[in-house]
Amino acid sequence: MEYDWSEADLAFRDEVRAFLDAELTPEIRRAGRLATSVYPDHEASMEWQRILHRKGWAAPHWPVEHGGQNWSLTQHHIFARESTLAGAPALSPMGIRMVAPAIIAFGTPEQKEFFLPRILTGEVFFCQGYSEPEAGSDLASLRMAAVDDGADFVCTGSKIWTTHATEANWIFCLVRTTRGTKKQEGITFVLIDMNQPGIEIRPLVMSSGEEVQNQVFFDGVRVPKSNVLGKIDEGWTVAKYLLVHERGGAAAPWLQVLAQDLADAAAEQPGPDGRPLIDDPAFAAKLADVRIRTDVLEVLEYRTLAAMAAGKNPGPASSMLKVLGTELSQQLTELALEAAGPRGRVYQPHAAMPGGPVAGYTPPADGYHSGAEWQAVAPLRYFNDRAGSIYAGSNEIQRNILAKAALGL
Repeated sequence: MEYDWSEADLAFRDEVRAFLDAELTPEIRRAGRLATSVYPDHEASMEWQRILHRKGWAAPHWPVEHGGQNWSLTQHHIFARESTLAGAPALSPMGIRMVAPAIIAFGTPEQKEFFLPRILTGEVFFCQGYSEPEAGSDLASLRMAAVDDGADFVCTGSKIWTTHATEANWIFCLVRTTRGTKKQEGITFVLIDMNQPGIEIRPLVMSSGEEVQNQVFFDGVRVPKSNVLGKIDEGWTVAKYLLVHERGGAAAPWLQVLAQDLADAAAEQPGPDGRPLIDDPAFAAKLADVRIRTDVLEVLEYRTLAAMAAGKNPGPASSMLKVLGTELSQQLTELALEAAGPRGRVYQPHAAMPGGPVAGYTPPADGYHSGAEWQAVAPLRYFNDRAGSIYAGSNEIQRNILAKAALGL
């Protein structure tokens, strides 16, 4: 994509680059470069958030009165792109990008005053309690019960695929407060303090060997009604609003950097005929196809962000972006695994910086790994990225939304 930026935009780009050059330490850059999924090393990500917060850039998309920046759409795009190019790790989205916008839109003054500043500093770290063992993409079928008990709800049930539950001290949950004629009725959105009796966390080992997701059990956990976000029994409205922020976003800059890194690696990696892999017609065609469609995704993201900046609801566009972004990412990780060759079949997570502990793995004492670091990271990203088309509502569900909302089927 060609950019026609103004002098002011170019000056802002230079400011961002200077900041990233000065503040991104080698350790933090390494966490971004060697991340094995959309969730980088937790400690490095939180350290980067603290640095951004000191600058006032941790949540630039928030309203200014809550700590955001009065940036133009182009400035937001520049910041996201330059951060990705510099190797900055992603920030955890559950607080800053997901529940915080919902708190801003639906929260009471007291909830905004308590949560928003603490989300920025990292003092409050949220995880997400949506999916249940019997309610994943069909989220409205959730069963976790919240029984009315005066000033509190008493919550019992479980949530699954809860990312960074072991690191979080708060969780936002959808709970069942009543049974309505429609399954979307009687759902309430609550904010639960994780540091209280009755909560048990069991890590889930992913196909990459990492423990990033968890199952969380609630046994008679008390939640003050003052921690309800929005109205009781009307949490589905809040949930849909939040899902727009979870499914949307700017995936294109990250995918473009992955594609360029892959092209650079393929220029050095031998192909099946001994020449550089990038000269292999089949591989080059697949990579070119992904890069073209990633540029198209960038245009679509830019249009959607422009609509949101104008106060419009992106509607089904967020579903479209979710499908395109996750499937392009899967294709890129497949190509990276292909490019890694035999060394991409070796399990060596110690050469990467996973988003969580690696269960039952003992790294070699001398730290040796076979091949380049990107070859060690490739299989881990490949395995983790298989979940991309499932989380935040499976891509099949997103296509159903598009068929109904966009095509009227």
